[in-house]
This record gives sequence, C-alpha cells and structure tokens, in this order.
Amino acid sequence: MALLPGLADSPALWRGGALAVPAAPGIPTGFPALDAVLPGGGWPVGVLTELIAEREGIGELTLLLPALAKLSGEGRWIAFVAPPRLPYAPALAAAGVELSHLVVVQPEGADARLWAIRQVLASHAFGMVLAWLDEAGGAPLRRLQLAAEGGSGAAALFRPPAAARQSSPAALRLRLGLTCGRLAIEVLKRRGPRVCEPVILDLPRAVRSHAVVRDLPPQPAAAGLPARHA
Repeated sequence: MALLPGLADSPALWRGGALAVPAAPGIPTGFPALDAVLPGGGWPVGVLTELIAEREGIGELTLLLPALAKLSGEGRWIAFVAPPRLPYAPALAAAGVELSHLVVVQPEGADARLWAIRQVLASHAFGMVLAWLDEAGGAPLRRLQLAAEGGSGAAALFRPPAAARQSSPAALRLRLGLTCGRLAIEVLKRRGPRVCEPVILDLPRAVRSHAVVRDLPPQPAAAGLPARHA
C-alpha cells in the first residue's frame, strides 16, 4: 500500500528494517563502537534503556561514566535511584563527574521504589536517571517507559540477569557480559534491525583500577531484629 503523500519523509515514521532516527540526538556514550549501534548515536533521550548485567560489578556503571561526566559538566543533574551500593565519590570524581550535580534517592520498599523512579523519570530536572529494579511486571515497566517519555533526559534501568528472558516495553535493552576481560554488549532490543554481533569495549584502566560503588551502611534495625544490608 502506498504511503500517504509526505508521510514517507516524516521524521516520525520508522521502518522496521532501518535504524530509527529519534526526535532528539542521543547522548554520546564515549565509546564510538557503541554509539554506532544506538539510535540517535548515543544514550537515547525520552525513552527507557535497560542494562542487564550477567552479574553485578562487571562495568555496568563504568559504561555510563563518560555520559555522566559530560552532562554534569554542562550543569545537568544526575539521579541515582535505589542503588544497591553507595556511589563511590572518589571514583566518580576521577572520571570527571561533578559531584555537586549528583542526587541519590534511596526509597524504602518496592512500591516506594517504583513511585520514586517514576517521579524522577518524568521530571525535566535531570539529564540522566540511573535506577535499579529487580522484579517488575509488564504494567509497572510500561508506566516507567511512559514516565521516561515525559522527561527530557536519558534513563538507564539496571535489571537482574533473569530480565533478559522477559519481554519489556523498554525501547533499548542491552545485555552486558565479560569476554577476555573486556565488556561485551549484546543489543537485545532497539528500534532498528537486529545487531548480530556484540559490541566489545575496553573500559578505561584508570576507572577500572578502583570500584565505582561501595557497600551501603547497615540500615537501622527494628526492635529485636539484627541490622542488615540493603
């Protein structure tokens, strides 16, 4: 069927066999090989991106540091919502992140976590939101995707390994693993043709030399219960 006049040239039209061209350019990742496979040439803005690491601490946060440094250096705010570990200020500063533009939100409970993530995503105050979420069904994820569409920054949602086997409304889904000491990024989903080979990256040695996160301090214990880590 022929397209309506003018529709074929509309930037809002996306053909499944072509890489989508978003309304706003992406935020450069700092890794040209990764930018080349991402719609918009970087971390997409106004959509939800899922980062699914095979295990914690393989470089999933380090992957975002160039973008965090760029955004915070431009005066944009960065939000960490429900991180499992406390962001390690010396490592972030060493990577060029302006700590004065970093906000950490640590809600208590699953419902409060989802609410906080949704509110921060929908805010226009942040250049990038990093959030951690374990179990989530399709409906909560759709609400997060809609919230991201209402915001004006990039949104990175860290998910557990099992999430790779589940469907998700997120516009971009990346699975992260290690191969020969290098970070392997498999594009599980994007608005464009399938990426058959993983993107292999060498993370900066200066950043890999020390952790980016530290264990959170013990949470206050309820009466009669021992303190535990979040």
